[in-house]
Amino acid sequence: MPSAEALFERAPCGLVVTLEDGTILRSNHTFAEWIGFQAQQLLGQRFQNLLTMGGRIFHQTHWAPLMRMQGSVAEVKLDLLHRDGRLVTLLLNGIRREHEHGVCYELALFGLVERDRYERELLAARKRAEQLLAERSSAELALQQAKTELAVAYRQAQRRASFAEQMVAIASHDLKNPLTAIKMASGLLGRGERGAREQQLVDNIQVSCERAQRMIADLLDLASVRIGHGISIRRRPVVLHDLIAEGVAEWRVAFAQAQVRYLGRNRGTVIIDPDRLYQALGNLVANSATYGDLSYPITLTSDVSAAFTTFTVHNHGPVIPAPQIARLFEPMTRASERSAGVRSVGLGLFIVKEIVNAHGGEIAVHSCEAAGTTFTLRLPALPSTAPSEALAP
Repeated sequence: MPSAEALFERAPCGLVVTLEDGTILRSNHTFAEWIGFQAQQLLGQRFQNLLTMGGRIFHQTHWAPLMRMQGSVAEVKLDLLHRDGRLVTLLLNGIRREHEHGVCYELALFGLVERDRYERELLAARKRAEQLLAERSSAELALQQAKTELAVAYRQAQRRASFAEQMVAIASHDLKNPLTAIKMASGLLGRGERGAREQQLVDNIQVSCERAQRMIADLLDLASVRIGHGISIRRRPVVLHDLIAEGVAEWRVAFAQAQVRYLGRNRGTVIIDPDRLYQALGNLVANSATYGDLSYPITLTSDVSAAFTTFTVHNHGPVIPAPQIARLFEPMTRASERSAGVRSVGLGLFIVKEIVNAHGGEIAVHSCEAAGTTFTLRLPALPSTAPSEALAP
């Protein structure tokens, strides 16, 4: 076991004993070494003389009076002068003791190198945290401002889009009357005696009017969907085969360059909107005539069952790429870059999908090189749907 003397001399802190006036009676080796002296050299010196000028003032005005009045001080930070003139910062704890020979101050001093480093790191960490907090607050403020600006821009875009759609609807609606008048006039002109050139011009006017009327009808349907009204339908009982047979006869005239054939699996009465169904199937036939290989027929089929009424429109021709199928029924989307001029606004398939949705049905498309392209419409049957005998192709 080390002796008490050894423990005093090599204690991990500086130990000093002074008189009440600061005269050093004893100091350990640790303290002397910290300030660059031998312990014997400190004997008889006054402790306050080892302090900086600021330390001496603090000693005289604060901690010396505290020692006299309350008998102790704790954790007093002092700057002492090293023998070579540099500063040594120490933390002092002291106690005043009365002995038979007088009053002594027993001082314990602790080095602050590590503590100062820790405090500096702590202060730096605090400043960094405050800086990050300020940056976060600034970022949140900027984000909130961006959200506000985005919301304003979104509302403005919505208003502009709504206004544009309303203008399209109004313009399309207002164009119907003059187009009807032009069509009627061309029809009357076509009844008279005309030369081949004049008759061709009248026929061109009628075809153009019909095309414009179809485009206007599609634009009105698009505006109705965008405004939120959706495609309107009026259901009524219809003999499905008769309705489609009439449509096929008209499509064969309209698309004379194509072969349109119809296969009905079952005859039945269904409750649908016949005009909208005619429009949907006509759009699909037109799409097939535009993008399909016309050396093969366009085949339309129907099947009436107790649960569903199913329609397919099939054509041969270029394969529709899978990524394009995913957006095929969006407005202004085409199945191919090739167009024969039958449709010019790219709304045909969009209108088909909206008509199917209005009937509570679903639509799908399958396209491959071997089998061609098939659009399938499946409409749920209402209770009065009545399939009966099979219909021969």
